[in-house]
Amino acid sequence: MSRFSLIYLSSFFLVTSILSFVNILYSYYFNLYLNIDTYVYTLLISLVLSALPLIKKKDDKKVSIYEKILIIIIGYLIIPLVISIPYFLSIYNISFLDCYFESISGFTSTGFTIFSNIKHLDQSLILWRSTSQWIGGLYFLFSIILLIDVFDKNIKNNLTDFLSFDSNEILKQSFKIVILYSLLTLFIFFVLKIINIRNFNAFNLSLTLISSGGFLPVNNLDKLINSDFKQIVLALLMLLSFFSLFLSYNLLLFKKRGLSVFTEDFYLLLYFLFLNIIFFIFFDNNDYSSLFLSLASSISNIGFSSEYNPTNMYFVFLILVVIGGSFFSTSSGLRFIKIFALIKFSINELLSHSRPRQVYLSKITFSKNYVDQTDINKYFLSILIFILSLFTVSILLTISNFDLDVAFKLGILSTMNTVNSSMYGLGDFYFLKISYFSKVTLIIFMIIGRVELLTFLIIAKKFLFKS
Repeated sequence: MSRFSLIYLSSFFLVTSILSFVNILYSYYFNLYLNIDTYVYTLLISLVLSALPLIKKKDDKKVSIYEKILIIIIGYLIIPLVISIPYFLSIYNISFLDCYFESISGFTSTGFTIFSNIKHLDQSLILWRSTSQWIGGLYFLFSIILLIDVFDKNIKNNLTDFLSFDSNEILKQSFKIVILYSLLTLFIFFVLKIINIRNFNAFNLSLTLISSGGFLPVNNLDKLINSDFKQIVLALLMLLSFFSLFLSYNLLLFKKRGLSVFTEDFYLLLYFLFLNIIFFIFFDNNDYSSLFLSLASSISNIGFSSEYNPTNMYFVFLILVVIGGSFFSTSSGLRFIKIFALIKFSINELLSHSRPRQVYLSKITFSKNYVDQTDINKYFLSILIFILSLFTVSILLTISNFDLDVAFKLGILSTMNTVNSSMYGLGDFYFLKISYFSKVTLIIFMIIGRVELLTFLIIAKKFLFKS
């Protein structure tokens, strides 16, 4: 493993140690001594692991794409191990697998939880659950940048207005992303305070909303959001994890620089407005604020919902989860840019059979560049891989005595990293009681959903077909 890889991992161990220290201060300030020693252990272990680069001499070796993929996957496996320490050493006597399941779910911003009732949990542990999602969202953003050449080179060209990909400026660019991510988190927190959500709940929600996570500081969202106005505000805040983080940054700070590269987000806005019009016209709108909340929650892959959830909307919301949001956002999904580009390319190909091909030149959906056939193939492969992944996880869960309907829904939600909720027909699902095999299956596919199976296939190609 190169020194770069160690530095990459150690940076997140350092972030974990800082947030562990925050939990210690919080516990001391509010006299929450039940689990305070667990955060001390987490702090010490994180600090030790953050010193990993010291064991490796500086080298100028260029990091290959295979090593980048491998280090990201390793991070998704070992960072949650550290995050799981407060669960495992807490007074609640939780098994190691359940602790790891909870931390993986948090770190991947999925939101599956083993806790059926968090009312009796130590507040510091509730804060730690939200913290795990915040760290995971940040890790995901860095993973996108690290693997951007694998996902889409055209997006990389657009991001050069905000980020430099020069290896000499890695530290500066990393700091920029952390600051941006933190400022947006604080913005959400202050907005929630303005609408009279108490500090603890507002802070936890800000950590989970910006990361597209699904952990709540209470058992029921309706206890926090008890008016139509609050529902609409919360829904709008969810969109910060749906659109590009750089777009949010530009809008909040009234900056005009670089707005020309946000064509993707313009299409996303049209998509969002179109959905609202359709929902308002064709679906039950007696409680439209709740429906609006469910819509925003689905497209951003957060999964929050109110008690109002029309039963005829399950499939629609699941489709929205699969589509996802902006490329450089914390939301999961197949990504709107891929699906829209494929639709446009497919229409273009159909038209080319009746008109001269040169009349219908294939332009990349969100730029002035022409479509790279490699990217189109990559998009088709991503959808095929998702279908195969969904089929696999559904079969594995069915073997574990799940109903096919439940297995299918859980398959979509785990690979799309979205919390189960009543709007998908899984509101009362209890993960603590499922089998070890089912938990391991969901752990694997939660990671696959965040990394994308395409990266695993690239690694497999490297080691299985070396020639």
